Amino acid sequence: MAGRGGVVDDKWDGYVPPQSSPNPAILRLSADLNWQTATEPLHRDIDYLRACGVGPGMAFANSLLRHDSSIRVVGLVPCAVGGTNISEWARGGPLYSQLIRRAEAALEGGGTIKGLLWYQGESDTVFREDAELYKRRLERFFGHVRSDLLLPALPIIQVALASGAGPYIERVREAQLGTWLVNLRTVDAKGLGLEPDGLHLTTPSQIKLGEMLAKAFPHGLHSPITSKASRMSSNYVKQFLNYLFLVFFIKILLDLNFFRFVF
Repeated sequence: MAGRGGVVDDKWDGYVPPQSSPNPAILRLSADLNWQTATEPLHRDIDYLRACGVGPGMAFANSLLRHDSSIRVVGLVPCAVGGTNISEWARGGPLYSQLIRRAEAALEGGGTIKGLLWYQGESDTVFREDAELYKRRLERFFGHVRSDLLLPALPIIQVALASGAGPYIERVREAQLGTWLVNLRTVDAKGLGLEPDGLHLTTPSQIKLGEMLAKAFPHGLHSPITSKASRMSSNYVKQFLNYLFLVFFIKILLDLNFFRFVF
């Protein structure tokens, strides 16, 4: 997801295809939490320990704007770090904490979270244990993100692997394709062209993937979170409903005990 299109021997060739061209309606949240016009490489100050090139993000955003005239501005919030295991994204870790911090910062100016794009897993193909635990860890990760952002139905579009760093590619793909959650959709990158390293997608493949993500992305869904105030209100309502459920549940138990006593 960080984008290695056009990167060979840890150097980016600098080519930006038309589908990834800058657009005034596409913004990017920088590492220092400022909105700016989005340009490739999107992750240049996030995944800064490696050379970043073209990824699917800009093609995704441009495709959304082309096919949905109701969308006026797309805000992209880069969070990806290449070569990471799903366990490194567990709640409480630095990568997870940064993701949540950046998502919350994106809401500060009145933004609305529309969804999460997730493309990860190549590193989990190296060891059998990681591959076998991938589905459980992935579902837990999605659940934690939705819970911490107070978005239980957050739309998520994930990508099934096109390649992997180890021998358990199909095991991880099976986990990805077999994960069923509310508002979760999966696009399959298998068959897309790879760079000479046999691991990362080429620039044309990144463009294709971005368009696939845009096609799978649900339209017309609105997040209930637009500000910190609404988050507090949502949390209060949730707690109140939980309390009502508890009261009714206790009442039912008492009634059952009563009737059991009578009969």
